[in-house]
Amino acid sequence: MKIALAQLNYHIGNFESNRDQIIHHIEIAKGQGAELVVFSELAVCGYYPNDLLERREFIDRCIASVEEIAAQCIGIAALVGAPSINSSPNGKMLFNSAYFLKDGHIESVHHKTLLPTYDIFDEYRHFEPNKDFNLIELNGLKLAITICEDLWFNQPVFSAFGRENLYAICPVETYCKQNPDLIINLSASPFSYNQAKLRKDILLENAKRFEVPIIYVNQVGAQTELIFDGGSLFVNQYGEIVREMAYFAPDFTVIDTTVQTGNQLIQNSKETIATIHDALVLGVNDYFRKTGFKSATLGLSGGIDSAVTLVLAEKALGAANIHVLLMPSKFSSDHSIDDAVTLAKNLGVKYDILKIHDIVDAFDQTLEQVFEGRANDLTEENIQARIRGTLLMGLSNKFGHILLNTSNKSEAAVGYGTLYGDMNGGLSVLGDVYKSDVFELARYMNRESEVIPLNTIIKPPSAELRPDQKDSDSLPDYEVLDKILFNYIELAKSPAEIIAMGFDESTVSRTVLMVNRNEYKRFQTPPILRVSSKAFGFGRKMPLVAKYAL
Repeated sequence: MKIALAQLNYHIGNFESNRDQIIHHIEIAKGQGAELVVFSELAVCGYYPNDLLERREFIDRCIASVEEIAAQCIGIAALVGAPSINSSPNGKMLFNSAYFLKDGHIESVHHKTLLPTYDIFDEYRHFEPNKDFNLIELNGLKLAITICEDLWFNQPVFSAFGRENLYAICPVETYCKQNPDLIINLSASPFSYNQAKLRKDILLENAKRFEVPIIYVNQVGAQTELIFDGGSLFVNQYGEIVREMAYFAPDFTVIDTTVQTGNQLIQNSKETIATIHDALVLGVNDYFRKTGFKSATLGLSGGIDSAVTLVLAEKALGAANIHVLLMPSKFSSDHSIDDAVTLAKNLGVKYDILKIHDIVDAFDQTLEQVFEGRANDLTEENIQARIRGTLLMGLSNKFGHILLNTSNKSEAAVGYGTLYGDMNGGLSVLGDVYKSDVFELARYMNRESEVIPLNTIIKPPSAELRPDQKDSDSLPDYEVLDKILFNYIELAKSPAEIIAMGFDESTVSRTVLMVNRNEYKRFQTPPILRVSSKAFGFGRKMPLVAKYAL
């Protein structure tokens, strides 16, 4: 059978756009002789619509779109993801479903069984799990339809249940008792750099274990924090990749299921830092495109975080759509200003230099009476950051720019940032990227030519809010800090376990205390582009007033 795989970029709630591109690709598939075209999970409405699923008019538009798409399925069948209504009086109102469309109507509807409720997923809030396991018969083949379940075996679930025990509750196991010729998986699987290989390995292992070919169709594009990387696959019954589609870009292909060998194109062979780079560019681009904004601003300090953020923004939006501010204080070094100017000129980005000396002095004079008798401390440093934040927000308001936040994950984790100052922004670009990886991103950006001035990369990191300040004055070296943070945040290891790995006890205790004490700051940060398996924000919900035992 010839089956088309349509890996597309959807927009939550944009029914007309989603419907039209689905219909367009049905016509393309028909023109290329495909008998079936497969789209991804919740393609009609976009993934994940959250509490829009509780609005009846939203569901009505989903179903109306499916019916309009079905009308175009003459001479070809399609599988399209969308919510469906649970007609039973028991359970949740909705199913997360795959609609099988054929002969101009909805032929059958197949529901998702395993509803994820971990990290950024909260599907059991809205959907009822499937209890029926019926195959589709099409042109002589028996097809098992799954919705992301092939990828349900993620790292946290492995830890909780164990791999072998999970197969007992896997819907693929149930379907395979009916001897399907092919498993088709409609997916919305977000990118995370530290689990990308695991996702592919699970698909290959499932095909080999159950001795059945698998078609996996993922979506691409970003929905605020979530970034979908595509990478749809056709895997044969031996667990070998026959066809692999593009990453971080829409793609379309027609495969012949009788051909069980192929080019075995392995496109996901890029180094990790390159995939993080591509994910962030896509995340910035889609956030602006889908919110209707076109231009951005940020504070360009001459430091590495703002430099990397600017390069990503320029790739995503184009230099003509970016206007940055350089805001030196009396503590800013000449080379930082020079580095910032050089970078802006290298990229062709508009920039203005606004010195904040006089504004800082005015604040100091105004507060002198109420601060009388108290020495300068962190307060004065924070005032500088908040002055810069106010100037950037002024530019944002006046010209309609979105302010891009430039804080990295290491800083966000330990609270090394100023609320209403350098933590301002409409989108956090590097909030899920540790400082060590920010340096790697900078080197990757300079792989062909020096875009970011070398001095920006090699100089000791500093906020430049007091004389001769360095990040290492307040924090452990990033090489050590980031490893502790990764084990505590992504891997959820206890302080005792991290210390047992060989890390200094006092450094671990101090780091964990900083993470736990700064939950209130992270609660007020802008949306963060998610590139790891555990980002701050949606996927990590912690109480603000908890007392943590170390």
